[in-house]
Order: sequence, then C-alpha cells, then structure tokens
Amino acid sequence: MGIISGVTTNPILVAKEGKDFYSLLKEITCIVDGPISAEVIALDYEGMLTEARQLTGIHPNIVVKIPMTTEGLRVVKILHTEKIRTNVTLIFTAIQALLAARAGASFVSPFVGRLDDIGEIGINLVADICEIFAVNSLDCSVIAASIRNPVHVLEAAKIGTDFATVPFSVLNQLSAHPLTTAGIERFLRDWEKLQ
Repeated sequence: MGIISGVTTNPILVAKEGKDFYSLLKEITCIVDGPISAEVIALDYEGMLTEARQLTGIHPNIVVKIPMTTEGLRVVKILHTEKIRTNVTLIFTAIQALLAARAGASFVSPFVGRLDDIGEIGINLVADICEIFAVNSLDCSVIAASIRNPVHVLEAAKIGTDFATVPFSVLNQLSAHPLTTAGIERFLRDWEKLQ
C-alpha cells in the first residue's frame, strides 16, 4: 500500500508465524525499508545487552525493543551510548515514558488497547506522553501500540503521535467505508449502463 514506515515484532507475534526469530527478522528487512523493532527475550541486564547487540548485527534498520524495567532502562542507557536505537515497550504510565526517553530511548510504545481493557482511556496516556515530550524537547518518538480499531489510529494522529503500530486487520479497516463501497458500486452500475 506504500504506507508502512516500519514494523514492530514481539514474542507473541513471532510465535504465530512458526518461524525462527532471526530468519523472520531477515525476511522483514528485505521487505520493509524502515525501523524494525525486534524484542529481546532476556530480562537480566547482561542477557538484554547480549541479545541487543546480536539483533543489531542482523540489519542496520533493527531497533532493539526493551521492556520497561529498571534493568531495561540501564540497558537503554548503554545502548544509547553505543548509538543503538531502542524502543521501550510495555509503557503504561507517562512517567515510564519519561524515564525511557531520559535514558536515551529512540521510541516509546504506550499500550492503548490494554489500558482500555482495564477501564482506563489508553489514548489519554499517549496524549500525556506527547505533551511531556514536547514541553521538555525530548528527542524520542511515540509509537501508539496495542491499537485495536480505527478510532485509536485517528485519536493517536490527532494528538500528534509519531507512529502507530497497527494490526493488519485494523490497517485494512482504515481505508474502508460503507459509503465508499456503495459509491464504487453505483459508479460501476452507471458505467455499465453506458456500455
């Protein structure tokens, strides 16, 4: 469609593909010319650092996805000094996003849908993060994650989110509208009458 600017992965998505993680990442790098977030599995400092360095060896577009933990923040700081881009994931508060940005994260991924699932308004978190980053002139992009529907995409765009990680089913919904479909059908019917 020419509208994809990057890809995010996580262990759940990779498991659904039934392929080796590293092979799958190489395949994605041949298709997508943009940032590709690849998540570490380790949760300890040394393990995350080792995995991060391995992942970045796959392709220059790899962005290392690090979970929002104290150890994760330590890893982000080190990777930042090594000029390795990171995406801090599982962000559920604006303070977590601020900490990640201060540690040197390139991206933060606040989870909109998961907050909605527990009765909060997830898009409000994204708005708070965008405001904090703007007020403090932080050089960190916001990726609205856990997008569940086209309204999430619209709201994220309205508040100035840099990116949204959108499931394919929602991506297909973005260009659809019943009046568009009806209009196309009517145009085709009218055209056939002229033939």
